[in-house]
Amino acid sequence: MFRHICLSLLLFLISSVAVAGEVEEVDSSKFLEKTHELFNSTMFKRHSTDSVTRARHEKTFFHRLGEGFTRVFRDFTQVDSDYIEPQKYDFSAMLQNTNTYEMYRISSNTGHAISFAPEPSIRIGPYFGWRWIFLGYTLDLSHISSSSSDKNKMEYTISLYSNLFGVDLFWRETGNNYKIRNMNLGEDVDTSPMENVPFDGVRSTIKGFNVYYIFNHHRFSYPAAYSQSTRQKRSAGSVLMGVGYTRQSLSVDWGKLERLAEDRLGKTADELHLDSSLIFSRVHYSDLSASAGYSYNWVFSRHWLLNVSLSLALGYKYSEQDFKKERFTIHDIELGNFNLDGIGRLGLIYNNDKWYAGMSSIFHTYNYKKDQFSTNTMFGSVNFYVGFNFGKMK
Repeated sequence: MFRHICLSLLLFLISSVAVAGEVEEVDSSKFLEKTHELFNSTMFKRHSTDSVTRARHEKTFFHRLGEGFTRVFRDFTQVDSDYIEPQKYDFSAMLQNTNTYEMYRISSNTGHAISFAPEPSIRIGPYFGWRWIFLGYTLDLSHISSSSSDKNKMEYTISLYSNLFGVDLFWRETGNNYKIRNMNLGEDVDTSPMENVPFDGVRSTIKGFNVYYIFNHHRFSYPAAYSQSTRQKRSAGSVLMGVGYTRQSLSVDWGKLERLAEDRLGKTADELHLDSSLIFSRVHYSDLSASAGYSYNWVFSRHWLLNVSLSLALGYKYSEQDFKKERFTIHDIELGNFNLDGIGRLGLIYNNDKWYAGMSSIFHTYNYKKDQFSTNTMFGSVNFYVGFNFGKMK
């Protein structure tokens, strides 16, 4: 029986090859003709002055491929002139004030919680732009006479805006200038003496990126609200979708915090009943996320624009311990490691093409939850700026 099956399969394959050979023989002339049309010596003669050569070149493979890419890119980048007015100048000069904020909150499943936040950083400085590229420098006015406690502070935040997509890049390493903003150890403990007390036992690092796509980029302009490279003429909104990656670490010197609490509250550590689940040496995790949101540009008066944007991200947060197994499979994914994060933006601008002034803000929130405790991270900035464009495009 098995031999009969094998023989039948063999005869079928032979007949299939024979039929394929006949088809190839019938169509070979057309195939060669088409191949010669797509690939011939005129492929590299794009700038030929001979009309016949140019006509043959336009039928070649690489020319058609390039035309296809150009057509797709043109369809993606073109804007509706009834809604968006492109930049008319090559250069721009701007003075900007930047104020940065951050906050970390740690809480246990018993209700104990503590929040840390430094004083806001206040920066001011000039910027110079060519087309969509802006370079500048800001002086940190809040730390001009910085002490050694601020030496470890480092902060880089860049947001790039285009009609098609946007990118957020950030790298923040804190100094030692934290204050205890709020502390909750239960209803029977008055922690008000701990509020706004300086505490240098916190170290944190956060770095990562977000990339998002703007669907209604023909009529909605993010640059009009945040980079002044276009001007929104009529109100419009757009759905946003993107991906992101973040790596965070947070460590707290709990021994130093206990001694400070004993001194300020007049009670021993045992009397304070500090939840042991809060006492960890370091939280270190990575976050992969997918985000979706909506942004709206409201042109409420001539030359005036208000933007409101909100995106929610579903992030999977994992620590190094989660991947110490030799093989990590989809069955090792824990539903408890999924958390909701958020990104919010607000922008208000007056722009008459020549002069512009306004404010913009962006804030990120990240949540990390385990069985014993959870952490909430928030950071962002608020900008105030005034500038002018010059060097009209020819």
